[in-house]
Amino acid sequence: MKDFFKYTAATVVGIIVFTIVCVALSVMSIVGMVASASATQAVEKNSVLVLKLNGSIDEQGTDNTIGKLTGNYIPSTGLNDILSAIKKAKDEENIKGIYIDAGVLSTDYATLQEIRSALEDFRKSGKKIIAYADTYSQGSYYLASVADKIYLNPIGMVDWHGIGAQPVFYKDMLAKFGVKFQVVKVGTFKSATETYTEEHMSDANRLQTKMFLDGTWKQVCNAVSKSRGISVDSLNRYADELLMFQSAEILLKRKVVDGLAYASDMKDIAKTQFGIGKDDDLNRLFVSDMTNVKEKQTSGEEIAIYYAYGDIVQSEKVSLLGGGSHSIVGSTVCNDLKDLMDDDDVKAVVIRVNSGGGDAFASEQIWHQVMELKKKKPVVVSMGGYAASGAYYMSAPASWIVAQPTTLTGSIGIFAVFPDMSGLVTQKLGVKFDEVKTNRNATFGNLMARPFNEEETAIMQQYVNRGYQLFRKRVADGRRLPVESVEKIAQGRVWLGADAIGLKLVDQLGGLNDAVAKAAKLAKLGEYYTVDYPAPSSWIDQLLAGASDAGSVDARLRLTLGDLYEPVSLMRNLDKHEALQARIPFAINMK
Repeated sequence: MKDFFKYTAATVVGIIVFTIVCVALSVMSIVGMVASASATQAVEKNSVLVLKLNGSIDEQGTDNTIGKLTGNYIPSTGLNDILSAIKKAKDEENIKGIYIDAGVLSTDYATLQEIRSALEDFRKSGKKIIAYADTYSQGSYYLASVADKIYLNPIGMVDWHGIGAQPVFYKDMLAKFGVKFQVVKVGTFKSATETYTEEHMSDANRLQTKMFLDGTWKQVCNAVSKSRGISVDSLNRYADELLMFQSAEILLKRKVVDGLAYASDMKDIAKTQFGIGKDDDLNRLFVSDMTNVKEKQTSGEEIAIYYAYGDIVQSEKVSLLGGGSHSIVGSTVCNDLKDLMDDDDVKAVVIRVNSGGGDAFASEQIWHQVMELKKKKPVVVSMGGYAASGAYYMSAPASWIVAQPTTLTGSIGIFAVFPDMSGLVTQKLGVKFDEVKTNRNATFGNLMARPFNEEETAIMQQYVNRGYQLFRKRVADGRRLPVESVEKIAQGRVWLGADAIGLKLVDQLGGLNDAVAKAAKLAKLGEYYTVDYPAPSSWIDQLLAGASDAGSVDARLRLTLGDLYEPVSLMRNLDKHEALQARIPFAINMK
């Protein structure tokens, strides 16, 4: 018996020691990874910046250290990192040029315009850009078209088909389960609720969608035509013919590409194009490497760039798996902006907005904090792919607004949507309700028992009307326009940035760098540098939050569901939203 206890105790001690050693080794690995990632990157001679344009592009890049260790890691390339890398490559004398390693790229056209403008600026340095892909998606080809030379695999494809939208409607599917949605709204063009209440697009929604699709496609075609020397008429003809199914030889003949080559041949081709000797090494630097290359300009005063992207909510949005997903949390953003307001080292703030809107209440709170911030220092808004509805609400009071020509903005309108579950609960499941009440509307809001009656619907409409009137006034005050003028361009209508500037909804067409330059001018700064906010989560925060598991699996689920992810997510979070919503459709679904 003594031996039994002795061996048992030894086993327990061994397990404890083994666990401690494993934890220590993991911590040491993490610390090593963090230290390695933060080390200053040296730029050797004959270096080339490699832009891997594949997958999705977020506003801010993430570095999930815990995910890398566990293998549950989906890399996220940030627009901020890409723009910074291109700027550093332009200024770094040891970098010979940019090599675009293209593929299937999925992001909004305003983000693509942002990157394309940065690449055009890079070429002003006299350095070359070349691009290669086995298959170019339409978005990656739009970016690659700025290159000096475009190469394609001999049996590769260039996807060029135009832009379309295919909204999804769930009314009939939900009806099979006895579920309906009751909607009260203001705005003829406020179409976000149609996916749950209609079988097809309304005439108003079809009109605005056609206008911004045509406007976006015009921007894309004009840019490619200018870079490639192909007429817009030809580009439209190629799109009608589904260019991706044409042979590579035809693409070469039509000047869509400049050369055909296999990936294994591109190293020698790149050396020739970048003027690197055949026997010399070609040193590759990726965007992740460039984050540790020193900025040329780090002196002067600080301009803060605050990134606000995702759904506007009052509390952290719940993903389909139950974890949090990136969103604009009203209270968090307000606290962050107050900190920037109180920070005397920050001389101006650029708010980078990329959002289709969300909770009207949260949008109002952020509006108020932007107003307070503007009293102390210049506030410039830089609009990404979307800055509409609630996102425009929070942007309206800024000192200056910059948008890309393809930014979707405006959508000044309000709605409230309520899931009527009574058909499911009372008819399908057979649950019965009775009631006793002191007043006529004492049982208001239990949509499992019954839908809103006529009086209740009228009360809700008055509530929504007040929200719309407040939204409209906020825009009028922020843009220094009469309320009557705002009403003419409101009603929930979505506008392209190219149109919004003429309507005085934005002040300037351009990108993030233009917004920073304007902020410096308003703050009367000579030399300046930028700092990104909020700062990425530390590895300790990631470890405590368990960021690797839910985040990576949810990211894979998003990739799997595609356009269905956001509508399903909206239903998942309906009980966590405030009644008043200021948003455009989640998935405009541009193809």
